Amino acid sequence: MTLKINDPAPDFEAETTQGRIRFHDWIGTSWAVMFSHPKDFTPVCTTELGYMAKIKPEFDRRDVKIIGLSVDPVDSHAKWASDIAETQGHAPNYPVIGDADFAVSKLYGMLPADTSGDAGARTPADNQTVRNVFVVGPDKKIKLVLVYPMTTGRNFDEVLRVIDSLQLTARHKVATPVNWKQGEDVIIAGSVSDEEARKTYPQGWQAPRPYIRIVPQPS
Repeated sequence: MTLKINDPAPDFEAETTQGRIRFHDWIGTSWAVMFSHPKDFTPVCTTELGYMAKIKPEFDRRDVKIIGLSVDPVDSHAKWASDIAETQGHAPNYPVIGDADFAVSKLYGMLPADTSGDAGARTPADNQTVRNVFVVGPDKKIKLVLVYPMTTGRNFDEVLRVIDSLQLTARHKVATPVNWKQGEDVIIAGSVSDEEARKTYPQGWQAPRPYIRIVPQPS
């Protein structure tokens, strides 16, 4: 199964480093980021888990919950957390799913449906496709899917930037242009007629082309 933007995020129950959860209940009315890892004690993932812990207050400020996943059991995650704290300066301060039975990885299309066997006997290369970032909205639908190779560390600052855009465009009928950052100009959504736009933006807009209507970011 390939998950697409606006698909319902599959619900599941799983053991995590902070106890057993049901995913949708855990999200509640917040946003959520789930990011996955092919194996514990892998170098790139170690840096990612540490950095995510460091910037967790930025996600908290946006009402975004963070949850990790790795294809190993929870007790292994606890041992890995010590390495992460020692080498990165921050231990995971969010739950990390133990997916030793591959259930969540298969449910989210990161591993083939027929994957089976002992997770401990599998190498990171066996699970190399478990390198996704899923952003889920309060409506429990997929808002963003990013997939990275094992050799490239993820840019979680970019994930924050995208969340800023997602939250803004969920509240206002606008879109954000290339490389947009919080506070910069935005584009009136194409679904909004000029007549409707004048009611919201009586001061008008810049229009280098009729279909590109630029306004300050709504507050």
